[in-house]
Amino acid sequence: MRVILYTGKGGVGKTTASAATGLRLAAAGLPTLVVSADPAHSLGDVLDCCLSPQPQTVAPHLDAVELDAREELGRHWGALRDYLVTLFRSQGLDEVLAEELALIPGAEELATLVAVDDWARASQYEAIVVDCGPTDSTLRLVTLPEVSDSALRVLLRIQRAITTLLKPLASRVTPAPLPDGRVFREAERMLYETLDRIRARLIDPQTTARLVVTPERLVIDEARRAYRDLSLFEVRCDAVVMNRLFPDAVADEIFFQDWLEVQRGRMKEVESFFSPLPVLTAPLQEDEIVGLEALSAHAASLFDEWDAAAILGVSGALRLEASGPGYRLKMPLPGVSADELDVVVVENELHVSAGDRRRALFLPDTLSGAAIHRARIEGNELLIEFVLAPSPQAQPR
Repeated sequence: MRVILYTGKGGVGKTTASAATGLRLAAAGLPTLVVSADPAHSLGDVLDCCLSPQPQTVAPHLDAVELDAREELGRHWGALRDYLVTLFRSQGLDEVLAEELALIPGAEELATLVAVDDWARASQYEAIVVDCGPTDSTLRLVTLPEVSDSALRVLLRIQRAITTLLKPLASRVTPAPLPDGRVFREAERMLYETLDRIRARLIDPQTTARLVVTPERLVIDEARRAYRDLSLFEVRCDAVVMNRLFPDAVADEIFFQDWLEVQRGRMKEVESFFSPLPVLTAPLQEDEIVGLEALSAHAASLFDEWDAAAILGVSGALRLEASGPGYRLKMPLPGVSADELDVVVVENELHVSAGDRRRALFLPDTLSGAAIHRARIEGNELLIEFVLAPSPQAQPR
């Protein structure tokens, strides 16, 4: 199943790129679904139709949907949400505020991923294009599955045991309701089964992200950080989309010459930093791109020499290699400087911090007891060298 995630700073044209890509795939005969995961939906506006939380056909082989994350949240984890609402209302909060507080941080993003994965597993479509929210929202999407670790599993079991023992006593002491078994079952499923399944979908080789930019400094800088963070969590990027370029036709106009010079410099910068990823380009249009005809023209411009469904470039993958008496771990981490990098082993976990993002990776049994000998940046990769603990000496008889 081909899954393509479009992300970028708000207002750069990722919804247009998503819709155009979906239309291009559908025109090639691939049953395709375009999903708007942006809380501020504009996919229906771009397609010039009214969309709902259920997929509907907008063109041959093309369906589109604007997700209602709260509806998805209620469908998958209604018991957990209802318990939190009841708990907050028992403490004197009004219903509206209780509903807002009951939204577990990241739960809406998680519900979006679950819906996408459900459609992917149903095999009704051959490709799914996701119009993600602005960059930070997308990064929450890809980092959420990392919380599924053994510590949370143990904590949840302890909480359930304590609740079972103390519920009769607590009901006499406080009016606050205590969770029942159904709530815990939903929480366990969300924390473990669902997160593991979503994580597998995100790092699947057929899932890639495409970064949408315009020739503006702040936009490009945000895309560079997003590329670093996506790489840290093993979400592959396969292309960059450069939108709203001045066409060559204005080259003779004196007013545009300085703008064109800046644009050429920004294009070279993007090509250099994101290499070897291809940079797809689209010119600035005279009017907004709305409707199937305009989107088809936009898609033709973007994918002039490319197959929109293909994996257009390779951004690297995490890999472990034997190296002399020890091992080397190579992790794609573009644009990271040594002063914003922190690497440490804690028991059987490798913790890597890059900028304001932190990831914990379970080390394989091969590296049990290993220590970090050296960690450094080489090109666009983090290289970590491990030395193995010496084997215990055999005890004399």
